[in-house]
Amino acid sequence: MSRIHSGHKGRSGSHRPFPAQNPSWVTTTREEIVEQAVRLAREGTSAARTGQILRDVQGIPSTRLITGRRLTALLRENGVAPEIPEDLQALLKRVVHLQHHLAQNPKDLSNQRGLSLMESRIRRLARYYRQHQRLPETWRYSSESAALQVE
Repeated sequence: MSRIHSGHKGRSGSHRPFPAQNPSWVTTTREEIVEQAVRLAREGTSAARTGQILRDVQGIPSTRLITGRRLTALLRENGVAPEIPEDLQALLKRVVHLQHHLAQNPKDLSNQRGLSLMESRIRRLARYYRQHQRLPETWRYSSESAALQVE
């Protein structure tokens, strides 16, 4: 499979093999995990960071094995999921940083191209999320609104 914005083929990364059942040494219940995840999300922690905290601090190797659902689905059920998906929010943050850089360095042509590629990636991802009802139908990307949504 080739990369979308380069002429290179790229390399596939390795993935952690997904175990079939929960390890016997995990004694945490589903309700405790949901309660901790909701508490962390209310404090402003992202879903990825919440999963890291549950893994590293609480010793829970996989929330999906215990709960049967992904962490973002659990947060969405409890009404604490962010309105903009996490990957789209990260792209918006990168775009705002790059716009700030280009305002100070207007002749940086390689970063101007990078900005246009990143904006097209945002539009493509936003179209996917609108089709799957994760974003409202009226949501559109603009550079001004990106700066407001990141702050």
